Amino acid sequence: MSTDLLSPFKLNNSIELQNRVLMAPLTRCMADDNLVPTQAMVDYYARRADVGLIISEGIIIRADAQGYPNTPGIFTSEQVQGWKNVTDAVHANGGKMFAQLWHVGRVAHPHFFGGDVLAPSAIGVEGSVPRMRELTYITPKAATKDDIKGLVADYAKAAENAMEAGFDGVEIHGANGYLIDQFLHYEANVREDEYGQTPQNMARFALEVTDAVIAAVGNERTALRVTPGAYFNMSEDNRDKAVFDYLLPELEKRNLAYLHGGIFDDSTTFESLEGKTTSAFLRAGYKGTLVGVGSYSFESAKEAINEGKFDLIAIGRPLIANPDYISKVTNGEELVPYSDEMLAELK
Repeated sequence: MSTDLLSPFKLNNSIELQNRVLMAPLTRCMADDNLVPTQAMVDYYARRADVGLIISEGIIIRADAQGYPNTPGIFTSEQVQGWKNVTDAVHANGGKMFAQLWHVGRVAHPHFFGGDVLAPSAIGVEGSVPRMRELTYITPKAATKDDIKGLVADYAKAAENAMEAGFDGVEIHGANGYLIDQFLHYEANVREDEYGQTPQNMARFALEVTDAVIAAVGNERTALRVTPGAYFNMSEDNRDKAVFDYLLPELEKRNLAYLHGGIFDDSTTFESLEGKTTSAFLRAGYKGTLVGVGSYSFESAKEAINEGKFDLIAIGRPLIANPDYISKVTNGEELVPYSDEMLAELK
């Protein structure tokens, strides 16, 4: 029987989605100078509340998590209230919303916060900060064990703050070359303690964060985004597959709300994944609810879901171009094509 992407989907005993279409996390850099969500962000998210679930743009868990200008936080009372305005508007329009919890690790910049840039190892990245190209990246400090304990605690606190702000759950950002992903890849992690060298050790931080967030808000309200392939600010290494081969069954034991791939084009295959795409690799190693993403159309997503490649689809750029995406696909109307100019303002 063909799956109807527009019919309800029971995520778990706590959350039912009105359809299988998720809004992918989309960095917009539109918070105010105190990293508080603005009224423009309230309006932006409220207009897209008819998707099954909105995943927020990355929300930084603490000051040293910031790597881009005007990215919203969730570590001050003003930021929490700003997000409460967003979630109230989404809920008033019948929607549900998860907060994506974010620390960028070695691609943070002290221009935004002063102090050390933390990463698994003292290995920097080349280049400069997007939108602020005058800022070049610096060599990070390798996080101490006390630093790691503090980071784990701050992820959990951010999850609690997200609940206070009215979110329906949280998605931990463990993908795309940011902090958690840096621990999971050999190019960024050369530690010689219990957080490095072996797949079990390299997966330890991701699992500690996941467990702390579950303890704070419950497994049914906890999700995770990962990128075993899709290298960003990082070099591919064939040893990385073993880390994810260990991590995925461990995540499956935790009965997460969902696992989310993080890639811009899911037709891309990776040598480090033995020629598999991101979703194919994740599906082979993880039997829980899986979210596909990466240049899918509504029809190609429906086909992939019917073939068992994943269970839900996250749509990104088409939802920037079409706030009424669900209405249009429901009625067979033509979608407005996305253009890079659309990133310049919220609509």
